[in-house]
Amino acid sequence: MIATSRLIISLALTAFLPAQHRLEPDLTQMLEAKLVRDQIPGLSCAAFVGDQLVLALGLGHSDIENDVPATARTVYRLASISKSITAVLAMQLVEQGKLDLDGDLHGLVPEWPQKRWSVTTRQLLGHLGGVRHYQGESESTRRYPDQRSALRRFAADPLLHEPGSRYRYTSYGFNLVAAAVEVMRGEPFPAVLAAQIAARAGAPSLQNDDLRRVIKHRAQGYVRRGGQLQNSGLMDGSYKLGGGGLCSSAPDLARFAQALLDGALVSRSSLEQMWTSQRTASGEETGYGMGFSVSELDGDRRVGHSGAQSRVSTILQMLPEQRVGVVVMCNLEGVKLGGLATRLLRRLREHAGR
Repeated sequence: MIATSRLIISLALTAFLPAQHRLEPDLTQMLEAKLVRDQIPGLSCAAFVGDQLVLALGLGHSDIENDVPATARTVYRLASISKSITAVLAMQLVEQGKLDLDGDLHGLVPEWPQKRWSVTTRQLLGHLGGVRHYQGESESTRRYPDQRSALRRFAADPLLHEPGSRYRYTSYGFNLVAAAVEVMRGEPFPAVLAAQIAARAGAPSLQNDDLRRVIKHRAQGYVRRGGQLQNSGLMDGSYKLGGGGLCSSAPDLARFAQALLDGALVSRSSLEQMWTSQRTASGEETGYGMGFSVSELDGDRRVGHSGAQSRVSTILQMLPEQRVGVVVMCNLEGVKLGGLATRLLRRLREHAGR
């Protein structure tokens, strides 16, 4: 592992960011401590208060073999944070009257066969649809041309339970939502993402993680086995763009979050639906709305998502009422970022309250 004395600290703050007094050093110290404690090769973070990015930095290396430092521009896989973006795309269609949250997807997506029970977009966005998650199959190295064709990986399998009766986390459920987005928009998911999210949020690096395209500043990924750092295994994420196949820099993901809070992507009414915990048919709260986990931090509403995947560990968290948020992404698998995000949020909330 890289010695602490050789860690490259690249504070890639843009010139227009105002001085943050003690805020920036406090946040940076928390991130540096996490980097060293968990022996993370590279990490990037972006944090915002209101309309301002108050922190955008990289620590360590995005590519160890070539001595490339991690910066604020480093692009990481989002992993399951992709689900939040897919949910926003679905809600845009709902607002336009093109998608019924409670309509059976069998009649909308031809590749999704008739099941014992009907499955709705609302249920899928809340992990209540009964669509299975991964079941021991290896990560795909196959390239799928679109999300509709990728449904063949699980579309023939029976539902695990009656939709609405149980909460069971599933990435494949979001793949089905992404296929519905393609059907309703009439174009591939990456094109929809570029036009409806990236362009509107001012987040150009937010895109599909295409292994064949050249993506500037893309991080390499690592895993630790037997105490030894190794390159992560190959994974082509084209089979699960909606559930975990996107990538972005930390600041651009923060801009996506800011655009949500500003009402630039969906309405306040849609956000309230997305950020309200769903319930099972028996009335049990799930702690998950539509594409976002929902919880509290010291009495304040907290929403966001985490991600764990080949090459990365990621997290996005926001306190909507305080209009603060944080993004942390690193290129090491299996890193727990929840505690760090909580500490960062508390510090940002303190700063926002001044």
